[in-house]
Amino acid sequence: MRADDGTLRVAVIGMGQRSAIAGHVAEASAADPALRAEVVAVADVTEAGRERGRAEYPGATVVEHHRDLAGVVDAAIVTTPDWTHAEIAIDLLRAGIAVYLEKPLAITVEDADAVLNTAAETGTPLYVGHNFRHAAVVRLMRQVIERGEIGEVKAVWVRHFVGNGGDYYFKDWHADRTKVNSLLLQKASHDLDVIHALGGGDTARVVGMGSLSVYGDVTDRRDRSGELMGDWFSFDNWPPLAQTGLNPVVDVEDVSMVMMTLDNGVQASYEQCHFTPDYWRNYTVIGTEGRLENIGDTGGGVVKVWTHRRGWDTAGDREYPIDGVEDGHADADLLTMTEFLRSVALGEPAQLSPIAARAAVAAGALATRSLRNGSVPVDVPPLPAATIAHFAAPVHPAHTHPSDTDPSHPSQTVTS
Repeated sequence: MRADDGTLRVAVIGMGQRSAIAGHVAEASAADPALRAEVVAVADVTEAGRERGRAEYPGATVVEHHRDLAGVVDAAIVTTPDWTHAEIAIDLLRAGIAVYLEKPLAITVEDADAVLNTAAETGTPLYVGHNFRHAAVVRLMRQVIERGEIGEVKAVWVRHFVGNGGDYYFKDWHADRTKVNSLLLQKASHDLDVIHALGGGDTARVVGMGSLSVYGDVTDRRDRSGELMGDWFSFDNWPPLAQTGLNPVVDVEDVSMVMMTLDNGVQASYEQCHFTPDYWRNYTVIGTEGRLENIGDTGGGVVKVWTHRRGWDTAGDREYPIDGVEDGHADADLLTMTEFLRSVALGEPAQLSPIAARAAVAAGALATRSLRNGSVPVDVPPLPAATIAHFAAPVHPAHTHPSDTDPSHPSQTVTS
C-alpha cells in the first residue's frame, strides 16, 4: 500500500553511473501537482554503492539486496548492470513492485521473454527505459514522417559514431560478452528501438557482421572494481590504441553492423563504431516521396528533408531545428521518468511499450548470434499470444499491490 499521504514510494536498485536518472523522480513530482513520488529506499550489493545511496538520499532505507524491498516500496528503478536485469525484474514483479527497468530489457531473447511473461502473469506494471524515443531529434523525425513529408517509409539507415566508446564501454563489465552479450545489443538497443519507431514495424529477420578491430590490441588492462566511468573518462584518452586500463576481459566487438527486414517489409541497417573521433548518430529515412536526415542529434542540430530530384545537395528542401539539450539526453530522461511515474501513480497509458523493448533486444541479440555464426540470417521468434494480449489491454487504474485489493492473494514476501 502507498504512504499515508498517497505518495508513491520508489526505490533505486543499483547506485552506479546510470542511477542518476532517479534524480528525476523529485523533479517530475515538483513539476506536476497531481504526481507525488519520492525515493525512499536504495539497494546495492556493494558497500560503496550503499554509501552513495546514503549520501544521495539521506533518510532513505538502504539495503543490500533488492529482495529486501518487498512491502517497503511501490515501485523500483532498476539501474544495475545488464546481466542482472532479468532476475531482478522478475523478483520485483512477483513481489508486486512496479518496475522501471533501464534498457536493455535483458541480454538474451529468452530472458526478455521471461520478464514479459512474468509481468503478464502477475499484472504488475513493467516499464523499460528506452528514453531515446523521447529525444527531441527522434520526436522531430517522427513528426516529419507522420505529416507525410517523405511519403511511406521504405528504408531506415543509421550510422552511430561512438567517439567515447573506449572510455564508456571497454574499461568495465561492458567489454565482457558474458555480461552484455554484445554492444550491438547493449549500445545499439536505443537505435534499434528507434529504427522500429521510424520504420513502423519490428525486426523479423536479421544478419549481423562485426569484429574486435582495435581494442583487442590494447594490452594495458586492470580491474576497476569500485570505480565509475566518471573516474577515468577524459577526452585526452586518444587515439584509441593509446587507451590504458581496459577491462581484463575484452571480447565484445568494437565495430559492428546489422541488416534488418521489418515485419512490414521496411529494410533497415545499423552501423556502430567505438573508435571514431566524433560522437553522434546519423539517421537517414527514405520514403516513397523523399528522405530525411539529421545533422547532429541534440539541440543545435537540424533535420533536413529532400523532396525534389537533383544532384548532390547538402541544403535539402526544408530544414527543421532540433530542440532540447545540447549534450546527452537529460530532457529525454525526465520525460521517460515522468511517463513511468504517471503510469503507475495515475494509471495513465505509457507510450513506451515492453513489447517494443523486447523487439530491440531480439534485433540486437539475434544479430549478435548471426555475427558470431558466419553471418547467417536469423528469424525473430514470436512472443506468446497471452503476453502480447496483456500489454495490448487497456491500462488499469493506478497500480495497487495484489494483496491490497484481494485478501485471498498469497503473500508476496521474497527471501534472499
